[in-house]
Amino acid sequence: MNSRDRHAGDPASDAVTIHTDGACKGNPGPGGWGALLSWGDHERELFGGEAATTNNRMELTAVIRALESLKRGCEVELYTDSQYVKNGIETWIHGWKKNGWKTSDRKPVKNAELWRELDAAAGRHRIRWHWVRGHNDDPGNERADLLANRGVAAVLR
Repeated sequence: MNSRDRHAGDPASDAVTIHTDGACKGNPGPGGWGALLSWGDHERELFGGEAATTNNRMELTAVIRALESLKRGCEVELYTDSQYVKNGIETWIHGWKKNGWKTSDRKPVKNAELWRELDAAAGRHRIRWHWVRGHNDDPGNERADLLANRGVAAVLR
């Protein structure tokens, strides 16, 4: 089997690389999310949007939709420019779950339903999380940003 015959989610394929981004015109306001998935010599672009949302919700949605699009458990290299997403999934979520989805000061976790979705989606894969500085000439991040803005444009029509 050569790389052209492989598909994202196939156990024989190389790790899937995912770049995600969220965008919001106003915060809150109309927003979009985008994800670029790459494996072997294949790529897949995903994007969408919501009429009334926040930037953090779009950042989370981008990661969730990208992971949910994989057909099987995969090795994933995931790149995000959101410290909120990276810190949340790697560090904060453990305390939130232990505290019944409350923060350390006993307030409800913002976007808890999306964090639960992300936790479930991430649990099906082996993910290495990477933070990249946004708008800093990272080609994958730039493409994810363009896709997120396409998502915004789609809801503004």
